[in-house]
Amino acid sequence: MPRSSARVPFALAAALFLTACGGGVQGTPGAPGVRDPYFPRAGNGGYDVTHYGLALSYDPGSRELTGRAEITARATQDLSAFNLDLKGLDVGSVSVEGRGARWNRTGQELTVRPPGDLDRGETFHVRVGYSGTPETITDPDGSEEGWLRTADGALALGEPTGSAAWFPGSHHPGDKASYDIAVTVPAGLRAVSNGELRSETSGRGRSTFRWHTAEPMASYLAMVAIGRYDIRRSTTKSGLPLYVAVDPAEAKASAKVLARLPEILAWEEDAFGPYPFSAAGAVVDDADGVGYALETQTRPVFPGAPDTATLVHELAHQWFGDSVTPESWQDMWLNEGFATYAEWLWEEEHGGDTADETFDALYRGDYYDDPASGEAVWAFPPARPSGAAHISDSPVYERGAMVLHKVRETVGDTAFRRIVRGWAAAHRHGNAGTADFTAYVEKKAPDRDFDVIWRDWLYGDGRPSRP
Repeated sequence: MPRSSARVPFALAAALFLTACGGGVQGTPGAPGVRDPYFPRAGNGGYDVTHYGLALSYDPGSRELTGRAEITARATQDLSAFNLDLKGLDVGSVSVEGRGARWNRTGQELTVRPPGDLDRGETFHVRVGYSGTPETITDPDGSEEGWLRTADGALALGEPTGSAAWFPGSHHPGDKASYDIAVTVPAGLRAVSNGELRSETSGRGRSTFRWHTAEPMASYLAMVAIGRYDIRRSTTKSGLPLYVAVDPAEAKASAKVLARLPEILAWEEDAFGPYPFSAAGAVVDDADGVGYALETQTRPVFPGAPDTATLVHELAHQWFGDSVTPESWQDMWLNEGFATYAEWLWEEEHGGDTADETFDALYRGDYYDDPASGEAVWAFPPARPSGAAHISDSPVYERGAMVLHKVRETVGDTAFRRIVRGWAAAHRHGNAGTADFTAYVEKKAPDRDFDVIWRDWLYGDGRPSRP
């Protein structure tokens, strides 16, 4: 059949085009990552999550996880589609504003196409139903995270990207949200998560624990611990509720250190300012294979009985890392440098080495018995890790703490205390980067010169010279 040569008037053609495309402002897909320098596919562009409502059911026998995620977000651009990070697991349904949405998956990206465009500034609700056997993820540095099986249950840990193994979301530190997490497990087990326990119900051989976190939390700090735990509830002298869960196998070994939790929190409040959350506590599991403690928000997780220094470190993260969260994984030293320096300060004030002595030993290279560990401190600058596999290496921790000690030397103890407390207050429940920190220090001590500290200790290669 020959093609018609009839011409459609321009105005009519334009109207037909707009009608076919949905009319009005046309949205574009949100980015599938936020271009983090070390994890470029982490997080997603085009929206900001404000709340996660997670309903999880887990059976350690079958290893089957069933989940429903209800996500509230605000569009930061006109959106025709957006992505969620989710590793493994089978997606059964996706809806936006209560209407079924088209979706597809590529790797860790769950791409959602809502029934209609989302306008910039619009708040929208997404529901994802999913199930399957959640993955254990091996990080670039060889450590494991994600969903970790234990002898009687599981640990869900997320630094840096493991939370994507158990719920869909925008998994980058820059996108913080409040959380409601409900976990259903077989009767006899407990499910512990972040924040405050709102309810605990049982019936038909199952128990459900509902946890609420009102303050903003980065997804890598969300956690779930499932198992048989001895539970201790108490309050600090200031009225802060404490919830501590301990595997019975670790109860005796951890009792003495955990008894100091209120004391350590009080000391850190004096050093860093008011505690930033509405609850505190700890989880001590019997999980030797995990190999690390983690500063999960309000309730750090320990794979065995912690020592005092480790408890000081992970609790300090509640201010530095959890409340003041890094803008990107390149800013990791703002987490670990502060938490490590908290250990130094604790030792200094409790009969141990002074911070000067610890600094000098690290500088000389005899802090560690192994000379290679001493040299590792200088492998790269703390503000410029050499790759994703090294964001938790010694320069980020020890050399990061050394940067803070140099600031203290420069401004004096009184001003340093004001800077530390002020930094925690200025970015409370927010995100901040290295440039924010250096600018803050310079603003608070304008009569001091920090150029050598930033150039040689924070960004410089190798061991700096000491005048």
